[in-house]
Amino acid sequence: MKKAGILMILGPLFLLGLYVFPLWNIMLGAPQYPDPLGLNIHINGLRGVSEFDIQNIDGLNHYIGMHTLPKAEEMWEFGTFPMVIGIMVGIGVLIGVLGYLGKVNYKWFLGWFLLMSILGILGMYDFNEWLVDYGTNLDPNAIMKLTNPDGSPMTYKPPLLGHVKMLNFDVTSLPSTGAWLMFMGMMLTLVAAFMGWKSTKNQN
Repeated sequence: MKKAGILMILGPLFLLGLYVFPLWNIMLGAPQYPDPLGLNIHINGLRGVSEFDIQNIDGLNHYIGMHTLPKAEEMWEFGTFPMVIGIMVGIGVLIGVLGYLGKVNYKWFLGWFLLMSILGILGMYDFNEWLVDYGTNLDPNAIMKLTNPDGSPMTYKPPLLGHVKMLNFDVTSLPSTGAWLMFMGMMLTLVAAFMGWKSTKNQN
């Protein structure tokens, strides 16, 4: 159980990478932009991949009526997510230490993994809802008012995951370094739960 406990301590620590690296990345490429415009989504705010990317994205969005990208203080998520991650790291490490000392069993490891998975799914749902609002809640007084072939207003929701063509832009949305570190950390806790279960089984 000691090896399982060590893994359970290490796993949540990988989530600390979310305070340094972006969670998600959205890239916009078009013929008039040899260097694609990029947006990094961090748990505490939005940042451009290059210096003027946010300014340029906001400039393009203005023409089609999309809102400017929100600042950190304009979205409650950017204040809440860092606290949630910090709490989950603390709980996970504590469970790992208690597991190492033989005070809790593998079910606690699995419980942390399931709770973190639920929080991750809720976070993705919230992110997608923001993308829907961002891409469909357009200014009726926009300079350019484009419509679909059926006459309905065109919307510009970026994909949650993958690639889509919007006008002459190729938009790609993918997990970034922080998300992969979180995934690796969660997988370590799952391995810890399996090792703890196996250790318990062998003792019976």
